[in-house]
Amino acid sequence: MSTNESVVAVYHTHAEAEEAVKALQHAGIDLKTLSIVGKDYHTDEHVVGYYNTGDRMKRWGKTGAFWGGFWGLLFGSAFFAIPGIGPILVAGPLVAWIVSGLEGAALVGGLSALGAGLFSLGIPKDSVLQYEAAVKSDKFLVLVNGTAADVTKAKEILAATHPANLEQHAGQTQAAAQ
Repeated sequence: MSTNESVVAVYHTHAEAEEAVKALQHAGIDLKTLSIVGKDYHTDEHVVGYYNTGDRMKRWGKTGAFWGGFWGLLFGSAFFAIPGIGPILVAGPLVAWIVSGLEGAALVGGLSALGAGLFSLGIPKDSVLQYEAAVKSDKFLVLVNGTAADVTKAKEILAATHPANLEQHAGQTQAAAQ
């Protein structure tokens, strides 16, 4: 059995979030442990559409290059319309946690599907509410979930990118059959 932890960084802009992802990638952080969440209607240009081809999700629109890069790098991608938050894009393993929450109807009292996914990772409810509020106010979340050593390393890297908020959370105990 091993315990996974999480570190969550909040960024004001997609450019800041992108720099954080690049810093993690350059430092050798396993991108399969990385997720990013954000709303995607900051632009004057309307989205024409989204499509998924295999493991790659594409989007037309002004910030398509930003999101398109993540769809190719990160494991899993999804578009959700979450009541109270609005339309969000999620890339990385957090997608599976959100879908699991939706499929099991395991929404934790007062939390959205995003919140239930974060809560399932062992993030405390009050922090989850702060992250939901950040996404609702057009900020971006960069999340790394992994071993304590990997998450501590990721936190050091993320701290150097000057996020608006940075927190490390103890997580769920998981079977080590990987």
